[in-house]
Amino acid sequence: MKNLLIFLGLIVLSSPMANAQFGRDPILNLQNEDKKFLNWGYYLGFNQYDFQFEYKEDIGRDILVDKSFGFNVGLIGELRINEFLDARFEPGLLYTARTLGFPGFTNQVDAIREVRSTYIRFPFLLKASTRRIGNWKPFITAGVYTSINLGSNEDSLDDNSTGQFRMKQNVYGYELGFGIDFYTEYFKFTPSIRGVFALTDELVPDNDPNSPWTGNIAAMRTRGIFINFTFE
Repeated sequence: MKNLLIFLGLIVLSSPMANAQFGRDPILNLQNEDKKFLNWGYYLGFNQYDFQFEYKEDIGRDILVDKSFGFNVGLIGELRINEFLDARFEPGLLYTARTLGFPGFTNQVDAIREVRSTYIRFPFLLKASTRRIGNWKPFITAGVYTSINLGSNEDSLDDNSTGQFRMKQNVYGYELGFGIDFYTEYFKFTPSIRGVFALTDELVPDNDPNSPWTGNIAAMRTRGIFINFTFE
């Protein structure tokens, strides 16, 4: 992930658009863009999701999480509060996959569970920006979200004893991030990085309270990172 971020940063900074944004005395693009009371756009991006586990007892062996990259896509509705503050609603669709490795098993079929999730997300955010500097403007963002996990299997009667890993369908949490608005000739382009942190326990325990998969888990919460590219 670190190498990927460095690579993306080098591409952005070496591009002709970056030279236009950061050059001396640039021609100001979209000078009235931030004066609109309502603004609309869309975003595309990718994510990497993880799990944070809390255990009932410390047995010295953690559940392993093999992370992979997923994708994000969504819409943006923005309401201008003042020159430096905006309220944003960013409904979107997210796909991610994680592979869990449970300790204590000799059979790989029992030890491995693949968790594929498709979330419909509803984030409500505040965006705090600096004063515009030429054709770019840094910002930070923070807010809360609710999401629906379409692949939760919450209502399934089967559990890990039959190979079915279950999660709760509704998830609540918060997110923090930062980015830079770039004002091009025709639209505003925004790369941003965001951390996502679930507040709710997402695990549906197995039917057996002494289950070797979920019996020692007190809570399981999502942690993730987003890299989004916004067009407004």
